[in-house]
Amino acid sequence: MKHGKKYNDSRKAVDAGKQYAAEEALTLVCENAKAKFDETVEAHIRLGVDSRHANQQVRGAVVLPNGTGKKVRVLVFCKEDKYEAAQSAGADYVGRQDLVDRITKENWMDFDVVIASPDMMGLVGRLGKILGPRGLMPNPKAGTVTPDVAKAVTEAKAGKIEYRLDKTNIIHCPIGKASFGTEKLSQNFETLIEAIVKAKPAAAKGTYLKSCTVASTMGVGVKVSTNKYGI
Repeated sequence: MKHGKKYNDSRKAVDAGKQYAAEEALTLVCENAKAKFDETVEAHIRLGVDSRHANQQVRGAVVLPNGTGKKVRVLVFCKEDKYEAAQSAGADYVGRQDLVDRITKENWMDFDVVIASPDMMGLVGRLGKILGPRGLMPNPKAGTVTPDVAKAVTEAKAGKIEYRLDKTNIIHCPIGKASFGTEKLSQNFETLIEAIVKAKPAAAKGTYLKSCTVASTMGVGVKVSTNKYGI
């Protein structure tokens, strides 16, 4: 794959064989984010688990202290008595069957997070084939199936992100924008890592945090040392 001059210049600034301390790695990422838009910074964390086994799944959600820098559009499925609370918390769309129809009949997908009260899951379950592949299906572990939909909306708007393993046992998560700078990105990164460490399955053996890389949308990956976490 051919890369542009900016990418190649950035690659020269990063020692591909070195594992950097988190702050140093994120400083490099910010310095090398040279696109004309505010690049998203992501963490890619490989875990020493096997996602094929149910007892080694790693999934959850965490509120990043500085948010993600992205405006999140929230859709809520709940009964009428919770409409006002959800809307007051900042929900962009609130409804029941009307929203299901809009998604299934109009292919409407103008939202980033889906929250549902438990009594709505029978209805929302019909959307599994649509929302599931997009990572939007409400889930209790992620806090998106809850009786307190207003609280869930507030957290989503504040920068709550979901983390989960992909098929190659890697977690991919946004931790902010390049414009945040090193300090805010470091705070978000540490918050995410701490949550993942706490979520370590009892069945996981050997080294848990195998490797970690941080990168901006158009930038090169920078390896982060995980030694300090001792896990």
